[in-house]
Amino acid sequence: MSCTVDNSLTELAKLECHFTWDMNKRDTNLTDLLTRLEQHRDLKLGQEAGTAHTHNSLAYVKYLLGSHEDALTNLKKSVELTKDGYGDNCDEKLIVTYGNFAWVHYHMKHYAECQSYLEKLKKIKQKNPPVSTSALHPQVLGEKAWALFKFSRKYYRRAQECFKKALELEPEDGEWNAGYAIVLYRTETKCASPENSSATNQLRRAIETNPDNDELKLLLALKLAEFKLFDEAEDLVERALEMSPDSPHVNRYVGKYMRTYGSLDRSISVLKRALDVSPNSAFIHHQLALCYKQIIREQPESQRFRHLSISHFEKAITLKSDFIIAMAQLAILYSEDEQIDRAEEVFQTALFTAKEKPEGVQALYLYYGEFQQYRKRNQHLAIKYYKDCLKMKPGTRDGKKSAKNLRKIANKRLSYNTNDTMGLGILKFIKQVTGEKQFTACEHFL
Repeated sequence: MSCTVDNSLTELAKLECHFTWDMNKRDTNLTDLLTRLEQHRDLKLGQEAGTAHTHNSLAYVKYLLGSHEDALTNLKKSVELTKDGYGDNCDEKLIVTYGNFAWVHYHMKHYAECQSYLEKLKKIKQKNPPVSTSALHPQVLGEKAWALFKFSRKYYRRAQECFKKALELEPEDGEWNAGYAIVLYRTETKCASPENSSATNQLRRAIETNPDNDELKLLLALKLAEFKLFDEAEDLVERALEMSPDSPHVNRYVGKYMRTYGSLDRSISVLKRALDVSPNSAFIHHQLALCYKQIIREQPESQRFRHLSISHFEKAITLKSDFIIAMAQLAILYSEDEQIDRAEEVFQTALFTAKEKPEGVQALYLYYGEFQQYRKRNQHLAIKYYKDCLKMKPGTRDGKKSAKNLRKIANKRLSYNTNDTMGLGILKFIKQVTGEKQFTACEHFL
């Protein structure tokens, strides 16, 4: 038996499935990931194939959480959905699922069942060999891409490469085109024009192959709005709303678009409607919190909207415990509400979380620097976090704001003493990081 087990482990290591794709549980929050996947499953987002992928990812998360029987249940559901979508002749579509089955049975010490799935995979490979010994079936590449994309932001670049390779093999596949567009949308930095935007171009391509996918239309609208192409963007928003008025995924992006480029009242209305369908969406709670926060900026004395904003921020971080940007925004609202100790506590939680997750960290450093400068009156800590923010990405909005704040501190110090060591050091630091011209102390006051 020992020899058989060892042989099985050797074969298992060669499989293409969630267990061999180097997805480490330290790179994600399993509880939050489970919630997101369950929402995706319950809302039946996508076609049978997409939901089948979701059950595969759910199976892996359940395994990581120690629920092996639940993992098997999800894998069985994945097979059922795949056969519903493609018929019984769908062996290639089940390569990943069968691989996951083999691994789960192995960990449960069900060695006969494990071997049975290994045999099934051998037959599939013999019947449908890849184009070369090193190549993967496009179905495997595509599902690997989705799995990486859903598991952790740290894996977005790997997901992007997998989608790209899948499309090289099957350029007309709607699912891979959509996935590639979404991951480009999430990773692309600011572009000078829509022609230079890979995300914009791929979103157009994805809509051609997925004409009924209204979420893609909203993502394209948000990209076009960045380039001030509002006529086309608003047309896409209206078409998506008309076709999918009750979709929470569509409504949340409509709400985001309206908050940023249109009407706050309409944004709140749309987001509330989305929340009725998906009450446990951290994204929707966050968008509503931002809407109410924007009203506060226009009506500073409005305690009602301040409390509404705070309550939605609180709900968002309860639902998504590593939502760093929401934590930082909530802490700032606490500080504006004179709840300084509570704000510090939330900031510390965010800073601790940031050690494991980089998403939103640059904005966190900027917010915490401003909190230290204006609320705690701790200039040294403010300078430290402004510098940390600037070093991350000098060209971003947050990086530029930190540089501006640092310059103000330096100029104020130099206005009292043109030889102030700290002030001169700050200006030298800004020059080193950004490459900007370093002014002399006298030039700062011209």
